[in-house]
Amino acid sequence: MGSGGSVAEPADDLARVGVFARAWAKALTGTSYFPLTHAQLETLLQRLTDQLAEALRSEPLDLRAGHRVAAELVTAHIASAEALGRTVEVIQLRLVRDLDLVTDDIADRMARLIAAIATGYARALRDRTLDEQEAIRRAAQTARAEAERALRASEARFRHQATHDPLTDLPNRTLFADRLAAVCAGHPAGDHRIGLCFLDIDRFKRINDSYGHQIGDRALVAAAQRLSRAVEPHLVARLGGDAFMILVERSTGTGDVVAVAESALAAMAEPALVGGHDITVTASVGVVERRVAGTTPDDLLRAAGSTLQWAKHAGGAGWALYDAERDGREQARQALSAAIPGGLERGEFYLDYQPLTSLQDGSMLGVEALVRWRHPQLGVLRPDRFIGLAEETGLIVPLGSWVLAEACREAVGWSASTGEPPYVSVNLAVRQVRQVDLVQEVCGLLQRTGLPPDRLQLEITESMMMSSAEQPVRALRALADLGVRIAIDDFGTGYSNLAYLRDLPVTELKVAGEFVRGLRAPEAPDERILASLVSLAHALDLTVTAEGVETVGQAERLRAIGCDAGQGWHFGRPAPAEHILARLR
Repeated sequence: MGSGGSVAEPADDLARVGVFARAWAKALTGTSYFPLTHAQLETLLQRLTDQLAEALRSEPLDLRAGHRVAAELVTAHIASAEALGRTVEVIQLRLVRDLDLVTDDIADRMARLIAAIATGYARALRDRTLDEQEAIRRAAQTARAEAERALRASEARFRHQATHDPLTDLPNRTLFADRLAAVCAGHPAGDHRIGLCFLDIDRFKRINDSYGHQIGDRALVAAAQRLSRAVEPHLVARLGGDAFMILVERSTGTGDVVAVAESALAAMAEPALVGGHDITVTASVGVVERRVAGTTPDDLLRAAGSTLQWAKHAGGAGWALYDAERDGREQARQALSAAIPGGLERGEFYLDYQPLTSLQDGSMLGVEALVRWRHPQLGVLRPDRFIGLAEETGLIVPLGSWVLAEACREAVGWSASTGEPPYVSVNLAVRQVRQVDLVQEVCGLLQRTGLPPDRLQLEITESMMMSSAEQPVRALRALADLGVRIAIDDFGTGYSNLAYLRDLPVTELKVAGEFVRGLRAPEAPDERILASLVSLAHALDLTVTAEGVETVGQAERLRAIGCDAGQGWHFGRPAPAEHILARLR
């Protein structure tokens, strides 16, 4: 520097630096937010002031000091445009004066130093911006990576939840169906074989009813774990409730799948301690094993379901193997059952009538209405082909109502050339007798058709009469009070107890044909039984009709023991109503 300067005492220099730093701090106040207290700011600016003063005194002028001062200001977050302006202003106006730095070339030095500060400020701001941008970019990358990881984890959780049972954590129906479809699609030809074991726990509802659903759920989880371990590595899925499916993807034959079923049954039968309760369950398993080629997942599942029902019907605690012939028969029965409502609507059912003949004078006392089905594909079907199906499904109620109405409609026009016209006898199924509106239905039919009540006979089974339910008995009493005849069909094949008949509205017993077929020789056991039944029935003022009479000899023996009437081929086969009318005339 030039020789015109003066040397100041250190204490004076320190004081001057402090004065300038305070003025600088005051100028910066309010220009922007920076994370420093006022005292910390003054300390920083005192140090920067020393650096500026040292730069101005140095030879040659150290412009790097301006860059460093600017960088430190930016690092301290004193980085706004206003803060830079105030800094330049205070340095330009006060630095030389406050620090007594007046020299010959001080103006030039100050200008260059201020320029260096501005340049350093710009660079520092640019560098900080770039650093922040890089930090933001890296943070964004990190956040994106974390988000992707979280998304993948979330998707994995959702996929697991969508394909696994929430209670047992076993694969669910969806995953099982996908796996089964993949196996079938992957082997459309060749000899690859597959097996299914459809398992259902026997009477599991009793556990829930006895111990509560919480214990039931825990027992189900324990059973699922045992099952999964027992048949590993085969896929085990919970289909819902207490039903499970085991997929044997590579079977070498029926024996493989049966062995899996037996392992599953053994695992189910293991006792378990659940919530302080010893719980043991059994299961039923339906087994299906076949070549993949030529089958579909739906075929396999349907066959497994049918086979499981066979195992259940056999008493449970065992397995049943799929049988195509049996399945075909059951499908045919199901199809026949499903066709009953349509058959009624299309008028495919009709009635034949079989005479009930007096064994004393040969007159026709009545006729029994027997339903037939003129099936469009199968031809005429007898009752034994469809009545059982109708009873199983409840369709016996509409079918029985049609039979009752048709019999009353046709019988009302019958008349005999001599004597009373015959009554019509109609079988009532158990479900019909239990209908709460049975009495109203019969009364309505009698009123609409004009058939006298005493010309209608309703046949019921022994088991129905022995029922403890009061409603059916009340209904039958009400009908009997109207004059409707009540008969017990196939008597002798059930309870064969005459004592309960004393207080019930029965007018006739129809003895089962099994006893009639036994009338081979005089004093045969069946004849003695029949004689006793007839005697006891007459003591109760009941008439007796023997079913299944096919020969003259049988008719003669029945007449000899006092039987009132007979029914069977000997007296006439079932025939349409017009044949009955012709016989009457």
